[in-house]
Amino acid sequence: QVQLVESGGGLVHAGESLRLSCEASGSISSIATMAWYRQAPGQELQLVARIATTGATNYAHCVKGRFTIFRDNAMVYLQMNSLEPDDTAVYYCHSTSLSPLRYFWGQGTQVTVSS
Repeated sequence: QVQLVESGGGLVHAGESLRLSCEASGSISSIATMAWYRQAPGQELQLVARIATTGATNYAHCVKGRFTIFRDNAMVYLQMNSLEPDDTAVYYCHSTSLSPLRYFWGQGTQVTVSS
C-alpha cells in the first residue's frame, strides 16, 4: 500500500506561481512512476505530468514550458509557473506500483487561478 498526501494548493492570480507537494508513505520502494492529474468542473481527469524512477518526464501539451515535475525520495512536486485561469482544477497525486500492478491516489488539492 502507498499513501499519498498533497499540499500547496490555493488561490492565485493569472501569471503567478504555485508549488504542489505530494508525500508518499508506505511501500515507497514499490513505486515505479508518480504523476499529477487534474480535474476541472465538468471535465474529464487529465494527466498533467509524470515522472519515472529513471527521472524521465512527460507533460500535457498545455503545460509544457510552464510546469515542472520533480521527485525527491518520497516527495514529488509540481512547480507551476505562469498560471492561467484554465489551470483551475483539483490536482491529484498518483503513483503506480509494480509487482503487483497497483495504482494509488491522493485526496486532491484545489488550485484556483483568477483572471
